[in-house]
This record gives sequence, structure tokens and C-alpha cells, in this order.
Amino acid sequence: MTTFERSDRNRVRRVPERGIYDSSSIYQIVDDALVCHVGFVVDGRPFVIPTLHARVDDEILLHGATTSRLIRHVQAGHEVCITFTHVDGIVLARSVFHHSINYRSAVLFGRGRLVEGDEATMEALRTFTERLLPGRWDDARSPNVKELKATSVVAVTIDTASAKVRNGPPGDEEEDYDLPYWAGVLPLRMAVSEPVADGRLPESVPVPGYIREYVKERE
Repeated sequence: MTTFERSDRNRVRRVPERGIYDSSSIYQIVDDALVCHVGFVVDGRPFVIPTLHARVDDEILLHGATTSRLIRHVQAGHEVCITFTHVDGIVLARSVFHHSINYRSAVLFGRGRLVEGDEATMEALRTFTERLLPGRWDDARSPNVKELKATSVVAVTIDTASAKVRNGPPGDEEEDYDLPYWAGVLPLRMAVSEPVADGRLPESVPVPGYIREYVKERE
């Protein structure tokens, strides 16, 4: 386990006791997220792009069209900030001021490189696909030459990072605890429903076992 050194770049300033700096906790937040947001600056203008990601050790993989502004920025070695957020509940306090949410968030900083070569790119795309739904890569057509040429994968090496987590009940002012208002937490979670077949899928093609297993594990 690595502990990221606290610095002006990654230090949690607001409610610092919620800050987390060990890589195992941070990477768990990263791995549990389906989508990340990548922040970067081009010609003095800020951009934040939502995208899929995958993590391999201390690198974050991103992919997109070879013409993508984000991909070009990363492969040139420029710095990016990548964020991940999970909302676990709405915190309802007795006062409006103390309403909040329970959450897990992580902020990563790093610079990237282009994943070069067809073999390495194909392996990275396999990693993306298996991370999205384990078992899918071997149950779908692989990218062809044209598709592979139109796609770039970049790897961002994580230089530093931090996480911030809130959980538990509301924190009201002591004098408010006798107020006659309901207080507590409304838990939230992402739900997985039954798979819906494409309208052009023949009825003879069954739902794969790995999809059924994915749904069952998240019921």
C-alpha cells in the first residue's frame, strides 16, 4: 500500500478529517466507479470531460477517437486532473444548513502517454471491456483494423491523489436535537435491472451467463 504525500495539490482543506491518502482506499473508489471526469486546460480554456476508464496498477487508462482533444492533450504529456464520485445517501438534518450527502470521492493528478502498437492497444481495449462487464471481450467481435486505427488509448500515471469520504448521520447543532423534524439518512445505490434485448436480436440467442451473474451479484 502506498500513502500519497500531502501537498498543496492534493491536500483536503475543507473538513480535513475526511481526507484519505492511502492508495488502497483511493483505488477502491476508482475501481467502483463506472465513469470519471477528466479536467484539463487547452489554450487557457478549461474543459471537464466525462468518460469511461480502467485502472492498471498506478495508471488510469482512457480511450477515445484519435482526433479527441482530451486524448491529444494526454498523449502530449500534459497534466490532467481526474475525479470520481459515488453518492451513497442523502443526509437530512433538522436544520437546512446541515443537510448533506454521504459520498466517496477521489481526485487524481498525473501526466499521460500514448499506448503504442496494435497489440498493446488491443490489450488495453480488452481491459476496458472486461472492466465494464467481465466475460464480454470473448463474447463479441474484436475491433477491426479500421476501428483500431481510429481509436487511441492513453495511460495516465498517477503522481498524487487523495480521497474524501462522508458517512453517517446528520450533525445538527445541539440545540436543534429537540426540534420535531425527521432527521436521518436516505440511502442511495445504483441498481441493476433485468437485461433488455436489442430489438433485432433473434430469440434463439440467450442472455449470457456472465450477464445473469452480474445482475444476480448486484440485486
